[in-house]
Amino acid sequence: MEAKVIRSEEQHQEYLLEMQNLIASNPGPGSPEAERLELLSVLIEAYENKKYPIEVPDPIDAIHFRMQEQGLKQADLVPYFGTRSRVSEVLGRKRPLTVHMIRALASGLGISTETLVGVDPVESMKPRKEEIDWSGFPVKEMLARGWLQKLTNKAAETTEDLVRGFIANAGMQFGTAAFRRSLHGDACSPATTYALFAWLARVIQKAREKRPSLGTFDQNAFSPAFLRELVQLSWSDQGPAIAVEFLEKHGIVVVIEPALKGTLLDGAALQDLDGMMIIGLTLRFDRLDNFWFTLLHEVAHLWKHVNQEATFLDNLDSSSEDRRELEANRIAKEALIPRVAWKRSEAHLNPSNETIDRLSRELKIHPAIIAGRLRKERENYTLFNDLVGHGQVRKHFNLTGVEV
Repeated sequence: MEAKVIRSEEQHQEYLLEMQNLIASNPGPGSPEAERLELLSVLIEAYENKKYPIEVPDPIDAIHFRMQEQGLKQADLVPYFGTRSRVSEVLGRKRPLTVHMIRALASGLGISTETLVGVDPVESMKPRKEEIDWSGFPVKEMLARGWLQKLTNKAAETTEDLVRGFIANAGMQFGTAAFRRSLHGDACSPATTYALFAWLARVIQKAREKRPSLGTFDQNAFSPAFLRELVQLSWSDQGPAIAVEFLEKHGIVVVIEPALKGTLLDGAALQDLDGMMIIGLTLRFDRLDNFWFTLLHEVAHLWKHVNQEATFLDNLDSSSEDRRELEANRIAKEALIPRVAWKRSEAHLNPSNETIDRLSRELKIHPAIIAGRLRKERENYTLFNDLVGHGQVRKHFNLTGVEV
């Protein structure tokens, strides 16, 4: 039957059922069934995006949500608003948010400015030339990791000289193009800005070292089928390493670089000045479920959101109201375990080691992905602790000499 644009819920349910049957049959890449599955995925996604759009939350509701999440009282918000009376008036919707308040809340509580004002984020996370505090960079840790070793052999005399040379070497020069990148994501905070820029510079440098061995990148390669093929690599015991090889074969470089101290960072998605797509992973948690979700989340950012000036730095333990983070989460979840298969599976309805194993074989994905989904949805991280793949990621990568 010819696939058509979905115009009714009945047609939507019909396509969902057909999509589930195709997923269960595990069609080979390039087969008519695989092409049909990809077409249905596109049609279903378009329909659901139109019928169930992800709305930007109300600013005051977002503040209340973050207060509840972090156990904050109104008195804790005084530094962001100025006085107790202003806190009460704003939360009571009697006083509008000012630009100063928005900047303070975005930096201090991690609420995106897009949520607070309904426009693209302000550049509050970009240190301007006259505001740069060179002592704010974690120079001792950068030296300990060997990042500045080549520079110390030169005539650098001050901290500013060392860091300026390091940043410039990554193409993040100061001056008119100073810190052109806007940092997005829940890993960003005023206290970690310099550490995050230093980590990014290191990731860019390591990515450029890999450039000669990369395949050719094609933006059109991104698709639900591409993501499914990537996820099914988890079926192998060597899955993490094979996934990196797969992405680099497609022109997407993956850099493993543990986070600097004090930064709650799982991964990053960015683009170099020449257009090279880069994923940075910290492997903050040495677990398979975390690795696969983080990887798919960053690939989704590359597909939908990244450009030369917008970089995403993700702390995936944090709840986000940013529509781009919500979209990346949705794409990653659907790629890892399609919603139709999940809702009707015994692993979801009656979770056990046996039902998890059965679904993992059906979808040809690692059981850790399913166990991680269950733990997240039930907010119980003691469940299926033996299945999430503790200690099964870092061993695939050379991280000797670096604390993680």
